[in-house]
Amino acid sequence: MRVLVIHRNFPGPFGHLAKTWAVRPGWDVRALARETAPGLRGFEPLVRYRPARRGHANQHPYLRRMEDATLHGQAAAQAMLDLKRSGFVPDTIVAHPGWGETLFAKDIYPDARLIHLCEWYHCAEGAELGFDPEFPVDLDERNRIRTWNALHALNLTHCDAAVTPTRWQRSRHPALFRPKITVQHEGIETDLLGPDPMASVTTPSGIRLTAGAPVVTYVARNLEPCRGFHVFMRALERIQRAHPGCHALIVGGDETSGEQWPKKAPTWRQQLLDEVDVDPLRTHFLGRLPCEQYVPVLQVSAAHIHLAYPVALSRSLLEAMACGAFVIGSDTAPVREVIRDGVNGRLVDFFDSREIERQVSEALDQPTLYDSHRGRAWMDGQSFSPTAGLAGYDRLLRPDPLPVVDFDLTIEDLR
Repeated sequence: MRVLVIHRNFPGPFGHLAKTWAVRPGWDVRALARETAPGLRGFEPLVRYRPARRGHANQHPYLRRMEDATLHGQAAAQAMLDLKRSGFVPDTIVAHPGWGETLFAKDIYPDARLIHLCEWYHCAEGAELGFDPEFPVDLDERNRIRTWNALHALNLTHCDAAVTPTRWQRSRHPALFRPKITVQHEGIETDLLGPDPMASVTTPSGIRLTAGAPVVTYVARNLEPCRGFHVFMRALERIQRAHPGCHALIVGGDETSGEQWPKKAPTWRQQLLDEVDVDPLRTHFLGRLPCEQYVPVLQVSAAHIHLAYPVALSRSLLEAMACGAFVIGSDTAPVREVIRDGVNGRLVDFFDSREIERQVSEALDQPTLYDSHRGRAWMDGQSFSPTAGLAGYDRLLRPDPLPVVDFDLTIEDLR
C-alpha cells in the first residue's frame, strides 16, 4: 500500500496514522507539507512545498482565501509532480484540504483514492456566525463567509471519500455531500493521558500547584472569543473573588484562528486583562505548551472550563476528559456531543459567567462531589484512542463503498 499524507502543518492530526502506516511491512508512506510545518520526529519521508508568492493585497476580500488556496494548490501540485517523477505513485491520498493543497491532486494522480478530512463548512445561520451578540455580523461578513465555502465545496466534489470527527461537524455540510462523509475521530494520545494524583505544575512565577489544590484550568489553541475566552475571564474575576486561595492555569496562544481581532488591544488576552480585575499573582498564562508540560495542567485541575461557539470540536476537551478532569462546558452543540450533563461533566450557558462561577465554586468547595463525573469523563475520553482512530481510517483506505455511519450512536457505542 502506498499512501501520501498531506497537511499544511504536518503532522496535524495525522501523526499517529502516518507513523503506524509507515512501519507496516510492504507499505510506502510519504507526507507533504508546507516549508513551515513542524514535521514529525522519527518520520523522515516528508516533502515540503512553498507557495510561489503571497496573495495580492488588493484582491477582493471575498476571494482572498480562494487565491491563497490556489497558490497552495499549485505549489503542492509541483511537489506531487516531483514525487511522481521519482517513481512514487500513491494508491491513496489522505489529506486535510482546508488550505488548497489537494485542488489539483487528481490531475497529478488521477487513479489515487482521495480521502479528505473535512473539519468545517461555514454556515450563514445556525453555527458560529452571529452566535455571539457581542460581535454582531453584517451582510458583508455573511457574504464573505459564503464565498469562502467555494473551496470546501470543490474539495467535497472531487474527493472519493470524506471524513469528519463528529456528527455535529458532519451536519454542518450541505445535505448533498453528507452521504460521502463518514464520522470518525482520528483519536488523541490516550496512552499519555490519565489521572495522576502526584501531578504538579510550577508556574512561571515559581508557584507549585499540585493535584487536589483549588486550581481552575482553561485551554484553547488561541485565547479568543470563539473559544469563550472573554466569558471565561469575566467568570474568573468572580471565581477569584469568591475563592481567595484558587489559582488559574491558562493555556493558549495570542493569535486568532479566524478573523475576529480585538479592537482595543493587540491581543484578546490584553483586552480582557484591561477589562476585568483578576489577581496577577493567581492568574498564570502559560502560552502553548509541549505535551510533557501540558498534561500535568489537566491533571491538577479541580475545575476545567471549556467554552466554545458552535464550531469544530476541540481536541483539548477530549484530552481534559481523558485526564479525568471535571469539565464545566458550554451547552453548545460540539460540547454536548461528548459532555453529558450530570454524567461526565456539567453544561452551562455559554454567556452566563455567574452560572460558570457558581458551578466552579461548588467544585472547589466540595472537591469529592464530582468524583463520579471525573471517572466517567476518563472512561469516555479514553474511548477516543489512537487505536480506534486508526481502525476507522484503515476502513476508509479501502476502495470499496463504505456504509454511512449510524448517526444515532452515542459515546457509549464508540467504546
